[in-house]
Amino acid sequence: MTAVGNVSPAHPCPSPKGRVEIKRVPMRTFIRIVAGALRGRKVSCTVTEALRPTPQMVREAYFSILGNAIPDRLFIDIFAGTGVVGMEAISRGATMAFFIERDPQCAKDIEAHLRSFALIKQSRIYRTDAYRWVAAWIPPKEPVNVFLSPPFLDLTDRTDELIGAIQQLQAKVPEDSVIVVQTELGSPLDDVELMRNWERRTYGRNELLIWQREISSVASPT
Repeated sequence: MTAVGNVSPAHPCPSPKGRVEIKRVPMRTFIRIVAGALRGRKVSCTVTEALRPTPQMVREAYFSILGNAIPDRLFIDIFAGTGVVGMEAISRGATMAFFIERDPQCAKDIEAHLRSFALIKQSRIYRTDAYRWVAAWIPPKEPVNVFLSPPFLDLTDRTDELIGAIQQLQAKVPEDSVIVVQTELGSPLDDVELMRNWERRTYGRNELLIWQREISSVASPT
């Protein structure tokens, strides 16, 4: 894997099985960071079948759910796409953000925006396969926030690998860490036993699956 400098969902997205696929014409658009130090700054991207940015409503809901868990923590944006979720996390006080994105052009665009926003020192981009990155990642001792927005192709054709990566993250993250997976209603993750006890929040066709690692109880000294 390659880390660039000290240097979301937006990915290949064939339609899930059973859905009629609608071909979209590539469209240039701007995604606004809605809160924090970078409030109002915009991330430009071209929306295509290969890039589907996380809707603003879902981003706002996500950061509202995490609230005070964002500041002073490492934020990890897996399947980063445009990188806007990780950038918003920094804007809201995250100490640093990791961006894991296998598409070279997406990673290049993330780096360009980070430089434009003067966020290089608070960021690190890994141009690599997300599954290899998760397997190799050595977690810190402090709690982290992990956000995954897997492409449709990963949901449908690499489901077992995706579940394996989620299991690895659950085993690795420190206590009090939060893992959130963005998916869509009717995705294969709906039937995964591992995630049946995860909290679920629905926003239109989008769904956030939320899991927090519990803090171990410490016996009081006698």
